[in-house]
Amino acid sequence: MVNCKPFFDKLGLNGSRWQWRLMRWQKNLAALLRGERLPGEVMSPVKIILAVNLLWFGLMFLQGVVFGYGPQTLLAPPFALLYRFGAQRWIPEVLHFGQWWRCLTYAYTHAGVIHLGFNMLVLYQVGPLIDREIGASRFVVLYTLTALTATLLGLFWHPYTPVVGASGSIFGLIGFAVAYFHRMGPPGVALRNFMFRWAVFAFIFGLLVGADNAGHLGGALGGAAFGLLLPVGIRGRRATAKLFSAAALLCVLATATALILQMATWLRA
Repeated sequence: MVNCKPFFDKLGLNGSRWQWRLMRWQKNLAALLRGERLPGEVMSPVKIILAVNLLWFGLMFLQGVVFGYGPQTLLAPPFALLYRFGAQRWIPEVLHFGQWWRCLTYAYTHAGVIHLGFNMLVLYQVGPLIDREIGASRFVVLYTLTALTATLLGLFWHPYTPVVGASGSIFGLIGFAVAYFHRMGPPGVALRNFMFRWAVFAFIFGLLVGADNAGHLGGALGGAAFGLLLPVGIRGRRATAKLFSAAALLCVLATATALILQMATWLRA
């Protein structure tokens, strides 16, 4: 650990206290990447994903106000603003212009506070159950992978249609849970049924609001495949721990890079 105490002392802060905080954050980050459980789940992936979604939407709202869109930004942001914050469309943006990062940024961009609120509510309800069962690193891989499978089906379903929202990954979590807990037999029946009810509820809601059913199906299929292949026993988890730690780190880096690249497009606007 680099000695940062003199730096914080010069800023007029308690250098010793901030040095200790940095050491604790470094330790927690290392534990998170190893897939270990953190005390009090302070840095649980569910909370981090929730925070990123809320911050991204808050930033979009502020820019919408600056650009003069007014209250519309909160309830129904115009496409120009959604596009600015990472809406994904296979043609032309991804395939013709090479903006691959939109395959991830779209999952953190929402078409209004109601859209955001519903997705975050479901994530808050189902996410911790899966996180506690499979661990942080596997959860990160699952969430990121299903965001990709969700939009990949859209390539064949509606390549010219712009998409936004976390619902592809959320259906991925639900699809995973139904498959994974079903494999556990009687001990997993209650959780499997709980997740299945959420799937029905979310699907009906999606039909009512005209949501991206291709994304929902793609996410659910990707999650179910992950749930069928992921080892259930402790021995299998230990054998794949390093693999998933490395994969989770790649997913975090890819997501962070995607958001940064999207922000970089603002400089060219």
